[in-house]
Amino acid sequence: EGKRRRRPGDRHRPGDDVLVRGRVAERQLRGPPQRPGQQPHAVLRRVQGSREARRRGGREPGRAEPRQHHLRGEATNRTPTQRRVRPRSIKLWPFKVVAGQEDRPMIVVQFNGEEKQFSAEEISSMVLAKMRETAEVSLGTTIKNAVVTVPVYFNNSQRQATIDAGAIAGLNVMRIINEPTAAAIAYGLDRMPVSDGGRTVLVFDLGGGTLDVSLLNIDPGVDTSKGLFEVKAITGDTHLGGADFDSEMLKYCMREFIKKHRKTDIRSNHKALRRLRTACEKAKRLLSSMAETTIEVDSLHDGIDFSETITCSRFEELNKELFSKCMEAVEKCLLDAKVDKSSVHDIILVGGSTRIPKVRSMLQDLFDGKELCRSINPDEAVAYGAAVQASILSGETGDGKATDILLLDVTPLSLGIATTLDKMGTRTYDVMGIVIPRNTAIPTKTKERFTTADDYQTDVSIRVYEGECPSTKDNNLLGEFKLTGIPPAPKGVPLDVTFDIDANGVLNVMAEDMSGQRNSITISYRSGRLAKEEIERMVQEAEWYKAKEME
Repeated sequence: EGKRRRRPGDRHRPGDDVLVRGRVAERQLRGPPQRPGQQPHAVLRRVQGSREARRRGGREPGRAEPRQHHLRGEATNRTPTQRRVRPRSIKLWPFKVVAGQEDRPMIVVQFNGEEKQFSAEEISSMVLAKMRETAEVSLGTTIKNAVVTVPVYFNNSQRQATIDAGAIAGLNVMRIINEPTAAAIAYGLDRMPVSDGGRTVLVFDLGGGTLDVSLLNIDPGVDTSKGLFEVKAITGDTHLGGADFDSEMLKYCMREFIKKHRKTDIRSNHKALRRLRTACEKAKRLLSSMAETTIEVDSLHDGIDFSETITCSRFEELNKELFSKCMEAVEKCLLDAKVDKSSVHDIILVGGSTRIPKVRSMLQDLFDGKELCRSINPDEAVAYGAAVQASILSGETGDGKATDILLLDVTPLSLGIATTLDKMGTRTYDVMGIVIPRNTAIPTKTKERFTTADDYQTDVSIRVYEGECPSTKDNNLLGEFKLTGIPPAPKGVPLDVTFDIDANGVLNVMAEDMSGQRNSITISYRSGRLAKEEIERMVQEAEWYKAKEME
């Protein structure tokens, strides 16, 4: 309480460079919530659009972008299996999405009375830039580096696009970590010391847009002052979260409105739908502590007022399929890790949607009545853990107890190449040849041997994919390159393919034949990254828009 606020001229500390994407969490590494000026790190969490932005969205079309993070690293020309964004979901979003250059999704917004198009990376960078500015004012110093958390199911393209968003905002992204992993780090520091046998922890993260379930083992190792956080399995759904519960309520209210007023069609009135969605979200929050509430919107459509009472049981009925999917994800995570539910020591709740009573009761029932861990604020847990990781990377941990934490993250999806399979005289093309299975700890480096499929083959195309489907046609293409100069010989010439993933999940692939011919690729621009020139252009445009808003 007695410390004065730091000023721009004060001595700079390395830790003050570090921030994490999202909401500000006013906490130090240990202890109760503190004022922003006291925190050693500016801690920011997931970008999902503020309540104020959603509220204004009803009056200002194109201003709110609550689901844009699904679009990072996407292309509109992918197959339905490859695409992470469902077309029917896009129709319910309170903004328009169109195809830009190279089929990159672009968000259409209104700026100074004109229609502008922005990529998801640009929208994210605007939020990051604003949060960075807020943190710099609070800390009284310049912030350059960031630790960024992402949903566990973000693929390589989306992770790279997140790095781009940081670059556009003028930030160097030091590390990308999965959000449940960050929550586990926070949990490991806050709770009682880990026993010699370690603890099995399930992190259930249900936020505004995604569901992430992780099973981790917290093992102190030989020295109990050191923490080893090993991710055993991860599952999730990139299209399951609080906004999806809102959508079910929205569709219900639309049906009720149309039923009562058959001569009018509200479905094409985007402004009315935005206002109705906001009212549905408010009702959802109230139902976490009330048995029933009323959704009311004055002059919703054609001057007609809307009023509908909704109970907890009705809300649960509307979303029963989504709630079931939540539990299915938990069961799949346990199955992937080959862990019985009775072996789980702790169940950690993360994300605002875990406040929904039905979610909590179903989760508790699944684990035979085990108490759920709610000691950490579900909105702050990820940011808290990311701040700890930031402390480690910056070399500043306050009390020194976090310096020896070892984090073993995993690959969210299997990685491999397209192969040809000959079986009983039948040739099958585009078979997924997995090199690194999903849930493999990273960083990692793996080499697998393949062979040529045809006689006297002198070159081979190496197409790199991620996904779980047997056919590469249904997986996500990350990049491709050719290995040439293979000595002519009957089919079966050995080729070694090496996959190397760094701590950020960025992939390097190399192919080599026995004669020493080799070629490689770093998964970058083709996998969702923006070109350097594009980033520079977006940085300049961001400065221009900022200057315009200051006028």
